[in-house]
Amino acid sequence: MARVRKQKKEPIVTFIDLFAGIGGFHIALSNLGAKCVMACEIDEAARTIYKVNHNPEMMHEDITTLELDAIPDHDLLCAGFPCQPFSQGGFKRGFHDTRGTLFFNIHQILKHKKPKAFFLENVRHIKNHDGGNTMKIIESCITELGYSFHSFIVRASDHGLPQHRPRCFMVGFANGQEFSPPKRRELEKTMSDILGGECPRDIGFTLRVGGRHSPITGRHNWDGYIVDGEARRLSIKEAAAMQGFPEDFVFPNSQKEAMKQLGNSVAIPAIQDYAKEILASL
Repeated sequence: MARVRKQKKEPIVTFIDLFAGIGGFHIALSNLGAKCVMACEIDEAARTIYKVNHNPEMMHEDITTLELDAIPDHDLLCAGFPCQPFSQGGFKRGFHDTRGTLFFNIHQILKHKKPKAFFLENVRHIKNHDGGNTMKIIESCITELGYSFHSFIVRASDHGLPQHRPRCFMVGFANGQEFSPPKRRELEKTMSDILGGECPRDIGFTLRVGGRHSPITGRHNWDGYIVDGEARRLSIKEAAAMQGFPEDFVFPNSQKEAMKQLGNSVAIPAIQDYAKEILASL
């Protein structure tokens, strides 16, 4: 009788979710079979949404008070670190803004825990902020630890979602290996599909972190669309779909808070496409 060979189980890739928001990284990595071993988010409303939907094993509030030895070992460090210091809305103060210095907490974790790889996300303006000096500092801090460093400007609309949302993705590996970005994908839905009616735009505006409505014809419009010939605003469900959140995702907060958190989130399919290539490289 032939001996049946046991199939070797692939080890589960573990990750930590820093500046976690409502868990866009968590969903993308979990969809690929990775396991979150710690999350950290200072915003109370975002933590509430995160806990309801993800039930994290370890949830911390403030990265600046987090003991390095208390962080679990992990393969991949994920962080959508605060973008306001580098964005137009945040006046581009960069490392002169206290939020900008939070990058150095990421640097300390990489240095202390030495995960196999990192995956960072920020606004596209970080690439050219302060004449490119900000990006040079980030790259220098990371490469001095022995990691490779690769950065890309990524649009959500190149990864299936009907939203422009250009963002800067930064990827690197402890063994210094190279990284090739995933191929672009066609739209899976248009704004007409999202809005359930005829919309003249296939690709929608970039969602923002709430605030007052601006006129639909205004340059700062982010949530107003013409649908079947009439003007209306996005619902929570529609905004969530534009970011790639599943239909059963729960928002226990107010409409205003839900829209704020969605505007501050990552585009899940874009994160997942890049994360898939990262996991394949580990």
